[in-house]
Amino acid sequence: MTSTTIGFVGTGVMGKSMARNLMQAGYSLQLYTRTKAKAKELIHEGAAWKNSVAELAETSDVIITIVGYPKDVEEIYFGENGILENARAGTYLIDMTTSKPQLAQKIDEQARKKKLYALDAPVSGGDIGARDGKLAIMIGGTQSTYEEMIPIFKVMGENIILQGPAGAGQHTKMSNQITIASNMIGVCEAIMYAKKAGLNPERVLDSITTGAAGSFSLSKLGPRMIQGDFEPGFYVKHFIKDMKIALESAKDMNLMTPGLELSLSLYTELAEKGDEDSGTQALMKLFSE
Repeated sequence: MTSTTIGFVGTGVMGKSMARNLMQAGYSLQLYTRTKAKAKELIHEGAAWKNSVAELAETSDVIITIVGYPKDVEEIYFGENGILENARAGTYLIDMTTSKPQLAQKIDEQARKKKLYALDAPVSGGDIGARDGKLAIMIGGTQSTYEEMIPIFKVMGENIILQGPAGAGQHTKMSNQITIASNMIGVCEAIMYAKKAGLNPERVLDSITTGAAGSFSLSKLGPRMIQGDFEPGFYVKHFIKDMKIALESAKDMNLMTPGLELSLSLYTELAEKGDEDSGTQALMKLFSE
């Protein structure tokens, strides 16, 4: 058991499993989320509920946030009722939301002024990785803060790497999302090609997932596509948000990203057809029409 109290903000598809793993590892957990009903299971399992971000910040040694959008991150970190104004000096702040690199840098700057320690630590691995404690965690911040938080990160993930100073975790996550963006198109096209060629697509996956074409998207989401399972491990609407951040950052660096642009246009079309709350594998619907 540990005497560290973790305040956790955000209990969505991934956050709920991450928080549960921390409790099961012996950490004292307290929660806040805008919709208390989403935290009901964790409260039943022993987490303490706090009525506001400020109340949670005042009584936590470490605060972990994983929310939807950069605007949500700004709302919970800044302002008189936010984390930065209410956390005690010496508190560790870990934002695991996929957000803007510039926002991570802004949080770090303000945290230093308050004698707080901030890390940006977005994750990859979806609902399965969160459940199994096998997330990839990409971290921006100082070496000393990273080392202090390693025991907590090891509860939630396996591939845990400090990428550089504040914002570096978010930039790494953008590289991750850019890779997935084009890969998802390829997975859909490959499955549809197999079907049109009269093959059993599941058997085709058995052959190609272990070769040079292998990827998480192919091996984990490909079967869901074939089965017509479009439940969210990661929401379409959140992937669109990530791709927009990546595209904005790429343009700032004068970087050409045609694959990212194509994927964003396809996912935007998918969302407009009513699938923004589906999992990213629902892209298959556009190719099946």
